[in-house]
Amino acid sequence: MLTTSRARNDLSDLLGIEGVITLDPFESKALSGNPLGDRSDRPLGVYTPPGYDAEGSQRYPVLYLLHGYSGDLAGILGTRLWEKNVVQRLDGLILAKKMPPALMVIVDGATRLGGSQYVDSIHNGGYATYVVVDTLAHVDANYRTIPRPEGRGVLGKSTGGFGSLHLTMNYPGHFGAFASHSGDAYFRICQVKSLITCGRVLEKYDGLQAFVEAFEAKEKPTFEEVSTMEMLAYAAAYSPTEAKAFAIDLPIDLGTGAFRDDVWERWLAFDPTEQIPHKKTELAALRLRYIDCGRRDEYGLDVGARVMAQQIRDLGLEVRHEEFDDDHMRIGYRYDVSLPALAAALDRE
Repeated sequence: MLTTSRARNDLSDLLGIEGVITLDPFESKALSGNPLGDRSDRPLGVYTPPGYDAEGSQRYPVLYLLHGYSGDLAGILGTRLWEKNVVQRLDGLILAKKMPPALMVIVDGATRLGGSQYVDSIHNGGYATYVVVDTLAHVDANYRTIPRPEGRGVLGKSTGGFGSLHLTMNYPGHFGAFASHSGDAYFRICQVKSLITCGRVLEKYDGLQAFVEAFEAKEKPTFEEVSTMEMLAYAAAYSPTEAKAFAIDLPIDLGTGAFRDDVWERWLAFDPTEQIPHKKTELAALRLRYIDCGRRDEYGLDVGARVMAQQIRDLGLEVRHEEFDDDHMRIGYRYDVSLPALAAALDRE
């Protein structure tokens, strides 16, 4: 077991929380030797609630937080004037007794291309395995957890919401509940416009590596360039061709912009709306299925949320589906809804 002190620290004071944030050194075997050269030794952020005693007898449920595209651990812990981050929200909810005490583990799923989608890929590395094998084993070995699915929930926004769905449906027996805030789904709507933009931007470069290197050299990439990088990240997760940097296929022809149906089918295989009708057993094992999205979401993910909710109901299962009057950005306040719901659904001792 780790001997790192769980006493209040400077990071806890900086965030103004009563609980403790610990940055655990952590080496993931699943990420070792990935073609992009991304670090396999990346810390985990672990929040322990007020009163947590590493030598005590009480055990706690754990909420695993997955960040969105272009996010990372530092971004999740960052603060902004007039806005609380998710750790501050969790701490406040526990102190106000709006939810029972729980641990939170912040997983860093960043890659050179901006994100991993939390899937295993020969191009990026085994990010799903990194979460469900390496991370869970580390946390259960070093903290007073409830080391079974009924004591674990997974949640996130956007890419993090997608990851929560992906891990619960494709790696059953690890989590007992999920919450997806504006999660990527219904690719037929949410991806097409961005793929058109991607094709237009890449016309100016001699290959994908040339674009990425030019992007990294810029002080302020354009919105269209960031969108293009995002499509490359998706391709690295969904349609890699070999274990070599930038060996990925896009679902559009870079010469004409025409759809490549064979590659698009590989992307659709990861789409939650394509998977849900075939995942009744995995979804039925969960104690909470939570989906929400703003009705003005810029990517049309509110449509995907509606489709997923109906698909789950069609399986004869309950789903908590909520819509709210907002867009895709700065919706961290929605964690005030999902965190208590997850904690209430999980075992606690």
